[in-house]
Amino acid sequence: MATWNSRGLRGSALEELINMTNDFYRERNLALVQKIPTPITPVEFDKNSRQITKAYFEKDSTVDYIGAVQGIPVCFDAKECSVDKFPLQNIHRHQVDFMEKFEVQGGISFLLVYFTARSECYYLPLRTLQFFLKRTEEGHAKYFQADELEEKYRIGREGPALLHYLEGINTDLVERKNRKEA
Repeated sequence: MATWNSRGLRGSALEELINMTNDFYRERNLALVQKIPTPITPVEFDKNSRQITKAYFEKDSTVDYIGAVQGIPVCFDAKECSVDKFPLQNIHRHQVDFMEKFEVQGGISFLLVYFTARSECYYLPLRTLQFFLKRTEEGHAKYFQADELEEKYRIGREGPALLHYLEGINTDLVERKNRKEA
């Protein structure tokens, strides 16, 4: 079993942005997407704050979010990176397996990758993630650069609280349709 501690809170600012965006989408009937909690077993508590300070993950998590966008099943994981190189070790094989099986069932799987130094977020389709993972297996570096991501998948922001990832889904759907027609 893996151990959880305060390092598990990395990415919480990104997740809060996504949660606010999901609330916005739900209120306007654009999407119904929810955060999937990772089941943990608490081991230690801070007596003063009554917060969990150490816990064990009960099982491997799948993805951070799952839901439906205009009738299309979606699942995605949120990843944050402080530099321009995103380490692929931050994505676990069981997560990729889940996303691949999700797509076999007709859903759309992706990552939202936020580069904090640039204040940029990108929609990363599963097929692009698979390309980077395959490239690593062939001996390439075990990361991808922010500059390698397509500008059309850069996610726009509105104010301090919204991260419009539906734009990325729409671009992805258009691309999938164009590939089928070609």
